[in-house]
Amino acid sequence: MPDIPSQPPVPPPIQPGRDSSDGTTILERATQKTEPPRLYQVLLLNDDFTPMEFVVMVLQEYFRHDLDTATQIMLKIHHDGRGVCGVFSKDVAATKVELVLAAARRAGHPLQCIMEAA
Repeated sequence: MPDIPSQPPVPPPIQPGRDSSDGTTILERATQKTEPPRLYQVLLLNDDFTPMEFVVMVLQEYFRHDLDTATQIMLKIHHDGRGVCGVFSKDVAATKVELVLAAARRAGHPLQCIMEAA
């Protein structure tokens, strides 16, 4: 009587991306490198017609700054010609720009609000 091995034969090693003996495919897990979203600054631009009080109100209402911070940013805009209101993701920054521009138009002010990459 021939000797019967006590263990079943070992199948050959399966290579990634190749079919195994039962028809399934083995794939290697690829690690993805993700980057944080790009940030954008929302800026207000100075003009000679928009009242300072309106700019302070916009900074408080749309950017949630307290009165002292809003006043400091307004003075920076007044003296330097522009000032950063906040830094946000692209969609949030675009929404803030649109909200500020709409509020300025409703109030009859030519206030300009823009966004640029931080």
